[in-house]
Amino acid sequence: MSVMETLNTRRTYRRFAQKPVPQDVVEDMVEALRLSSCGANRQAVKLVVVQSPEMVAKVHPLVKWAGYLPPEQGAPKADEQPVMYLAVVQDSSIPGDLNTDTGIALANITLAAWAKGVGSCIMGAINKPALSELLGIAAPDKLAFMVALGRPTHAARVVPMTEKTGIKYYLDENGDYCVPKRSREELARSV
Repeated sequence: MSVMETLNTRRTYRRFAQKPVPQDVVEDMVEALRLSSCGANRQAVKLVVVQSPEMVAKVHPLVKWAGYLPPEQGAPKADEQPVMYLAVVQDSSIPGDLNTDTGIALANITLAAWAKGVGSCIMGAINKPALSELLGIAAPDKLAFMVALGRPTHAARVVPMTEKTGIKYYLDENGDYCVPKRSREELARSV
């Protein structure tokens, strides 16, 4: 797959097969974090890998799914839930632009997973206090995001953004995600 094909198909996935994420994919995601560009090479972003079925089950009720869809459409059912989570953690004792570094790390991590067929959902609507306690994340570290992972059981594709669609993703007649994107002309101009 070319880089552009990978970028086009690395969408957000919210329904997963109930098969473990292979260890080589986990290792690739950690390596993708390690290789991430970051301001002044500070390397302030870390991961907590949540793989055991017991811990994954404890994380499920502490995250929210698909804000643009009704819960019965957006939240995965019991046999569709992620099989793994990553807690993306920022070391606040290291100065710099942690948000930019975290965004770059998230892109690297999710692309590394997708290169081996593992889909992801980056989640910001999470119960940070409860998750921090559950996962043993304490100052100066702070939880920034959770990433849900697994082999997708649905498709997701980019569609043109129109007045009718607006920016909100939606499900098509097959239950696949359609993600409206602005045109190139709206996003870039030459001078």
